[in-house]
Amino acid sequence: MTQWHTDLSAPPALGEDALRVVPLGGLGEVGRNMTVFEINGQLLVIDCGVLFPEETQPGVDLILPDINYIIDRLDDVVAVVLTHGHEDHIGAVPYLLKRRPDIPVIGSQLTLALIEAKLQEHRIKPYTMAVREGQVERLGEFEVEFVAVNHSIPDALAVFLRTRAGTVLHTGDFKMDQLPLDGRITDLRHFARLGEEGVDLFLTDSTNAEVPGFTPTEKHIGPVLADVIGRAPKRVVVASFSSHVHRVQQVLDAAAEHGRKVVFMGRSMVRNMTIAEKLGYLEVPPNTLVDQKKIDDHADAQLVIMCTGSQGEPMAALSRMANGDHKVQLTEGDTVILASSLIPGNENSVFRIINGLMRLGANVVHKSNAKVHVSGHAAAGELLYCYNIIEPEYVMPVHGEVRHLIANGKLAEETGVPTDHVLLAENGTVVDMTAGRVRITGQVECGDVYVDGSSVGTITDADLKDRLVLAEEGFISVITVVNRDTGKVVSGPDVHARGVAEDDRVFEDIKPKITAALEDAINHSGKNHTTQQLQQVVRRTIGSWVSRKLRRKPMIVPVVIEA
Repeated sequence: MTQWHTDLSAPPALGEDALRVVPLGGLGEVGRNMTVFEINGQLLVIDCGVLFPEETQPGVDLILPDINYIIDRLDDVVAVVLTHGHEDHIGAVPYLLKRRPDIPVIGSQLTLALIEAKLQEHRIKPYTMAVREGQVERLGEFEVEFVAVNHSIPDALAVFLRTRAGTVLHTGDFKMDQLPLDGRITDLRHFARLGEEGVDLFLTDSTNAEVPGFTPTEKHIGPVLADVIGRAPKRVVVASFSSHVHRVQQVLDAAAEHGRKVVFMGRSMVRNMTIAEKLGYLEVPPNTLVDQKKIDDHADAQLVIMCTGSQGEPMAALSRMANGDHKVQLTEGDTVILASSLIPGNENSVFRIINGLMRLGANVVHKSNAKVHVSGHAAAGELLYCYNIIEPEYVMPVHGEVRHLIANGKLAEETGVPTDHVLLAENGTVVDMTAGRVRITGQVECGDVYVDGSSVGTITDADLKDRLVLAEEGFISVITVVNRDTGKVVSGPDVHARGVAEDDRVFEDIKPKITAALEDAINHSGKNHTTQQLQQVVRRTIGSWVSRKLRRKPMIVPVVIEA
């Protein structure tokens, strides 16, 4: 397969009737999926999602795709097409529409309902168009056809693009469950028809490309959940994604089977399930749902609490339960079911939650010790089927970490796709198609855009590095007052430390050296040192001493004041 390019320059100008494909997220990571397609001056965006931060990104709420590549061309965007309603595919739409609110948003009925509710919180009223599988729409230079695919959320769609340059099939997230709860399978006959027409470039989900065989069917989960809930002596807490309608349906059915009431907890869980029920995607058994305000009216053995927090999110309901700062106080005999898989990067957070729950005496059931979750992504066997059915000319694996992309590319090669027709790309890689021929032509700048409280894009990697230093090494401030005329230190240095695990008195030995270094700098440089340069003298002096003496590298903030 085409190897990773590390020396790509800016791409050339795009020729007439040529198609440019630029992923701005989702490659080399599991999240913030976004791909931009351009032809004859028009742009089409498929998906616009978020990535959730890791422990090395303290204080960050969300990570967005970097749209600087198209920021000056938003008027050229003919539409944003959403493949399904998961946060890693729709979560960044509000931030894009804040830049241009009238960009048409296109997706299935449930997907649009979920994004409209999210946009309402941002006070944005979008222009939307609902589509169904089999529907064909002309969006400027793009003819777009939609294909039904099965995933862990209803109403998911693959997207087929016809352009003057050739055709592209983008699967979105999918699997090939042959017994889906809603009866809506991935339409392989539709895939085959598109393959007969000719798929020049195939962008396909890579998340489970390393997993051999086939993803188990969702129907296998229901009996396991029913068994765990039926045997639980007290309360049952089930944590899942707030958009996993099928999993919530199984929990509702299992609870009803055993005469239990279900309580939805977490704002997104309540909002999404209300939408799903209203649109008919969720069937709530009679007299099963209970408002969380009335939870105390029911005995523990009568309750199932459906909540968010399966990925160890610190502010989610399950994390707060594990920490003991939630109104639901878990005790000995309660059962907690983690009905989801681990998103790469969240392992430590989830294990910390499991340990906290078990310390409280809860019985924790998760994917490793019971069959309480199946993936929403196609395993290697399913991907092989797709390659053989579609027979694409070129393949660009998407949606996955580097190892997933490489594994997916090898599968394509095994089915006969030529090695040089398998394109390994990363975020910002530019792929051009002309008359059905595809090649990598350059790289555009594509970084991380952090949402930090109310700020978007103002926090940098340097800021995060500073936060990590503060968290891991501590903080030292040094305040000194100098008189340039006399060349003397007239007050200080006063040294204060936080998080260094040392008493401030330990710094008495370095204070005379700081004084000597400052006075030497003032008296032997013609008094031309700026205040900033004098502060650097302080930083170097105490920094080298702390590193040598205390074996630490804290953040040092020197303050030099002129008398």
